[in-house]
Amino acid sequence: MIYREQGVVLRTYRLGEADRIIVFMTESRGKVRAVVKGVRKTKSRFGARLEPMSHVALMLYEGRSLDTVTQADVLDHFRTVREDLDRFSKAQSVLEAVDSIAQEGQANPRLYQMLVGALRSLAAADSPLLVGAFFWKLLALEGYQPLLDRCASCGSEDADALAGFDAEMGGAVCRSCRRGPAVVGVNAASLALMRRVFGGGLADALREPASPAVREVTGLATTALEHYLERRMKSVSVGGVVSRS
Repeated sequence: MIYREQGVVLRTYRLGEADRIIVFMTESRGKVRAVVKGVRKTKSRFGARLEPMSHVALMLYEGRSLDTVTQADVLDHFRTVREDLDRFSKAQSVLEAVDSIAQEGQANPRLYQMLVGALRSLAAADSPLLVGAFFWKLLALEGYQPLLDRCASCGSEDADALAGFDAEMGGAVCRSCRRGPAVVGVNAASLALMRRVFGGGLADALREPASPAVREVTGLATTALEHYLERRMKSVSVGGVVSRS
């Protein structure tokens, strides 16, 4: 069966002498793995259209184990992001996070929309908070939204007493509960910025310049996502995109 789809290339890897397997995050089929025949040949008609980050309109033939790409037209190549090392590193972190969360054959249109929106936002402006905010919103989509208005351990509603973050407990903790190897310190400015990300002020938060609070929020987001995934993020470790708290 032949079908049409839109998707973002998450990653690629070689298959045989001339083929390549492309992993897409698609609009209506979730994560899809598809083979592109002869793409590594000099005269391949696909050329650079199926590189990671490309937003493409596809025609695919559905196979038993792997689909086959028969047509690909670029909707957005995100050239501004590709030509800037800092933005490119951020995009790699976003792609890896989506690849880690998305499930093959399970539609997740919200995740697809978030991915395209993040890449467009990154193309428009190099926000220092984009990766951290994306990680937090991704976790919220998975049902892991941190508790930020009271202590996640004892339940104290004294917001002024919150002084740490515990990924295992799933939120901020007060000074009395700030103990254990999983707890990292967090200041009031960082908690306020996180509340803006979750409270409808994302667009405004993304305009924040680089600051200790932005770095801390991004580091906490990375820690929380890695705890959820139970593994380290390669793009963060290699690219140095964020600093963990």
